[in-house]
Parts: sequence; structure tokens; C-alpha cells
Amino acid sequence: MSANETTDAPPKSEPALRAIAMPADANNHENSTMSASETTDAPPKSEPALRAIAMPADANPAGDIFGGWLLSQMDLAGSTVATRRAKGRVVTVAITAMTFHRPVFVGDEVSCYVEIVKIGITSITVKIESWARRGRGEERIEVTEGLFTYVAVDSERKPCLIPAAP
Repeated sequence: MSANETTDAPPKSEPALRAIAMPADANNHENSTMSASETTDAPPKSEPALRAIAMPADANPAGDIFGGWLLSQMDLAGSTVATRRAKGRVVTVAITAMTFHRPVFVGDEVSCYVEIVKIGITSITVKIESWARRGRGEERIEVTEGLFTYVAVDSERKPCLIPAAP
């Protein structure tokens, strides 16, 4: 299937795939449409853990931001929250789920929202949602979400206990 074709539903064998419809002019970002049926309508009410502007150096020649750049922003946001909760250093050990709902374009303001979903003996799992504000508009759209797991480590980089909640 080419990027200009659409599908009404994801194949039954691959439920995580999203239907995509792109305009003939790939640089015309305002007319891009994508169906992401599992996305939410509004960003979380909490403050974002990170905000960044997508820059030309982070894009391919068509102006789409590389997924690795967005994943990196999400990892920074998640590790910030995990570090505060662990009261010390953490390292990323797993990304168990990652869904790219819509593309990010040069100039988009990307906000990453983090929610702690599980605290183990040495690990913290967080859900991260990334939302983009296109250009100067006020509308925000969910572009990515994922589950990241961090492990608290000591000065010798060995796993250590997560302190009890205050």
C-alpha cells in the first residue's frame, strides 16, 4: 500500500496499525489526515514534563520529524519524572509499547506528559503521551504514546530500592 492509499480498518492480524491518508503534496501538512481511533481528545490536565520545538535538523527532507527524535524527547521527559520519584539516578531499561499516531512537523511545539503507572522494588513504569501544537494555532493533537520502564541505580550503577512514597 502506498502512502497515498487509505484503509478503513487495520488488518485483523495487526491491530496496532493505524489507517493513514496523506495528501499528494507531502509538504502541505495542514491538510494531512490520519485516523487514530484510540487517541484521546485532550491532553492531560497536568503540566508537561518536557516541551520542545521540532527543528529542521530533526527532520527528513519532506519535513517530517524523525521518530527517534520524538522517542528521545519522551525518554527525557520520563526519566525526569522517574528520577524525582526514585530520589536519584535512573536508567531506561525498556520501552514496552510505542505508538506513533500522527506525524510531527518542523515548527511543532511538542509537549510530553508523564504518568507513573507502576512502582516496583527497583523499577518505575511510566506512560508518556506526546502532544503537538501546530504552528501558531491553539489546537493540540496527540502524536505519540508509550510505556517506558526505568530502574533506579546507585553510584556504582547497580539497581537499588525505590524509596517509599512520602
